[in-house]
Amino acid sequence: MGKETFSSGTPWEEMAGYSRALRVGDRILVAGTTASGPDGRVVGADAAAQTRFIIDKIERAIQALGGRLEDVVRVRIFVSDIRHWEQVARVHGERFGHIRPVNTLVEARLVGPEYLVEMEVEAVVGAGDP
Repeated sequence: MGKETFSSGTPWEEMAGYSRALRVGDRILVAGTTASGPDGRVVGADAAAQTRFIIDKIERAIQALGGRLEDVVRVRIFVSDIRHWEQVARVHGERFGHIRPVNTLVEARLVGPEYLVEMEVEAVVGAGDP
């Protein structure tokens, strides 16, 4: 069983030596993902906008490795300020409400003050099939 990787092109992936996402067998693991574009700049001025951007970025990574957002079985969310929890939770509900993965949301110190949200997910290809 080999592994297949995906890069979103942010500068930190190469610098720090990690993959945005990795598929091994039917499992897809997506690294902690922030609202950073390929140029390294943060997209979105509030927690809701950053969460939308992050979920779209995660979805692209999962699709590139042969999965679908519906295959997500676990989400971990880190917020820089716990007061952002409801904004983030509402966006999570918009995208994952019909999927219902297990989910954890905690407050954490993120890599810089402009980063309000970071997410990582685990998916099992086929888990979202009817």
